Amino acid sequence: MTALNLGWIRNQFPALTQDINGQPAIFLDGPGGTQVPRTVVEAISDYLITSNANAHGAFATSQRTDTLIASARSAVADFLGCDGDEIVFGASMTALAFSVSRAIGRDLQAGDEIIVTQLDHYANVSPWRALEERGVIIRTVDIQVDDCTLDLADLERSLNDRTRLVAIGYASNAVGTINDVANVVQLARQVGAWVFVDAVHYAPHGAIDVRTLDCDFLACSAYKFFGPHVGVLYVKREHLARLHPYKVEPAPEEVPSRWENGTLNHEGLAGLVETIHYLTELGYQISPTAAGRRAALVAGMTAIQSYEQELSQMLLAGLQQIPGLKVYGITDRDRLIWRTPTVGVRLAGQTPRSVAQQLGDRGIFTWNGNFYAIGLTEALSIETSGGLLRIGLVHYNTVDEINQLLKALDEIAASAIYMLA
Repeated sequence: MTALNLGWIRNQFPALTQDINGQPAIFLDGPGGTQVPRTVVEAISDYLITSNANAHGAFATSQRTDTLIASARSAVADFLGCDGDEIVFGASMTALAFSVSRAIGRDLQAGDEIIVTQLDHYANVSPWRALEERGVIIRTVDIQVDDCTLDLADLERSLNDRTRLVAIGYASNAVGTINDVANVVQLARQVGAWVFVDAVHYAPHGAIDVRTLDCDFLACSAYKFFGPHVGVLYVKREHLARLHPYKVEPAPEEVPSRWENGTLNHEGLAGLVETIHYLTELGYQISPTAAGRRAALVAGMTAIQSYEQELSQMLLAGLQQIPGLKVYGITDRDRLIWRTPTVGVRLAGQTPRSVAQQLGDRGIFTWNGNFYAIGLTEALSIETSGGLLRIGLVHYNTVDEINQLLKALDEIAASAIYMLA
């Protein structure tokens, strides 16, 4: 297995020590929100005790808050590969996407077009569909149902000289598919369109470099990469200055502050800085001579991705041996670089909710439903029958946890077969 120090990693996350019904809790619910390192909790507490104040005041705790905000922008910029003044914070990725869509909508005309996909979380669909009331045309790109990948031929057919923006997910939060975002950006550029990337699900699983991608906007959520509830948005500097967000009139006009409505979640930002510090420390364990925080983060996230691909291979191989269990998405061993360790499944004779409940009783945490990716579950014709059971691994999960999951699913499957007989 890839050389991550799993003992050190798991020791950072106090939530992993919980018991459920006498069994150690197994957190396979990462796509819904990851657990946080102990130092993140401590940083939030410390901020509230020593620095809790609004920004831009002429006193010590306010000045500490100003310093914190600048530190958070710098830390996230290193995480995404951009500059600190290109980072905007908000309540969530969804809130930030609505803010961007409203600002872009000011410049759109009836008949202008925006492209969304069936694969995406609706946080990257509904904000753009809201512009239909302005006469904007929304085109939806299909998926390949057999492996839950994006139909790139359909995307190319949808692009035209009226296309103003392509909204694309970096990775599917329901079935793990990683999109070829760099290719999508190149296709969009051919017709002069911007690209908005939802990287919420991808962010905990691999290094992101917005400069290489050349996307215009990229959003993620700290809650999904081992931090608190803070939405993060990268915007190319030229767009931050040219677009006009809706804001309270007396709020600052400078960028990026004018994109941040109301007081920020300062204690959340304190936790976010410590989240980046944790990932940086992990990176230095992998590459002790890394030249600075950005290089360490890339080293750490690259090692995480390699380790998770090995977990995915083991998980998928085991799932495919369980009678009556169907795996959705990419299963080909040679294509695992195009998926995160998030797997959607269904078990014959059981609803996804029932299976999630039985696993939960065993202390194994999974999700069920559509996960706000309703376009996908409708395309797969499973929306009205409960959607999917979602198994979502991250780098603090272990081989032993996968074996326990597979054993439990095999028992549940056997019970379902017995009941059907």
